[in-house]
Amino acid sequence: MPQIIFLPHDELCPDGAVVECENGESVLDAALRSGIDIEHACEKSCACTTCHVVIREGFDSLEESDELEDDMLDKAWGLEPESRLGCQACVNNEDLVVEIPKYTINMVSENH
Repeated sequence: MPQIIFLPHDELCPDGAVVECENGESVLDAALRSGIDIEHACEKSCACTTCHVVIREGFDSLEESDELEDDMLDKAWGLEPESRLGCQACVNNEDLVVEIPKYTINMVSENH
């Protein structure tokens, strides 16, 4: 069973976390199921950038992003070559190391 290793984030997971996940599960769903409350203002519909994450290891194991995700990512704060939307990046038989950026473009948290 693959794992997602979330690097420490001051507010969401100060000590980091290791999460077991199923193939095909999104990074966002695995995080939320594990109590890591990554923003997701559009309710996982690929219509915002609040679930932006950076895949530090395992990026090449992910399906390629589509044009809609790429267009959304262009609006993300702190965009990097290994950036993905957590709602669209799905685990594919390989462990991932994920960094949650410190900021989103939202001024106010949605607090789902």
